[in-house]
Amino acid sequence: MIHKFVEFIPENLEEGIIYITIKYATAVHSCACGCGKEVVTPLSPTDWKLTYDGATITLSPSIGNWNFECKSHYWIINSEVEWADQWSNEMIQEGRTQDRYEKSKYYKKEKSDLGDTHQDSKSEIKEEIKKLNLMMRTLRRMKEYLFSTK
Repeated sequence: MIHKFVEFIPENLEEGIIYITIKYATAVHSCACGCGKEVVTPLSPTDWKLTYDGATITLSPSIGNWNFECKSHYWIINSEVEWADQWSNEMIQEGRTQDRYEKSKYYKKEKSDLGDTHQDSKSEIKEEIKKLNLMMRTLRRMKEYLFSTK
């Protein structure tokens, strides 16, 4: 996949190109499966991270197009599309729950850094640990898949 740093995302996306706007902290591309759907990946501490090494880009975490008919799931690593396992509806729901949790935790911490002294209860902490364990199992499975096919 070719990357282009732009100020504004073009109206018509070319297949195989990922457009990156630092000004608006967003990367956009046509779905890697070829269905033509626009994939928007916001760049933020709670969304995707972009790594640029001077020649290639990597987006993390994986891109799961669960709302598209294709339900494609892939990584963009060193400007290459690496296909990942399809997720079941249960896995998709767990991933969405994890995303909501991570955002909540991040913004709660940010609020706390501004002077809110709210403390999590023991049950909330136990629930956080369960979710993190699930995430770690999922990441291990994804890592096994990615590195077993090479």
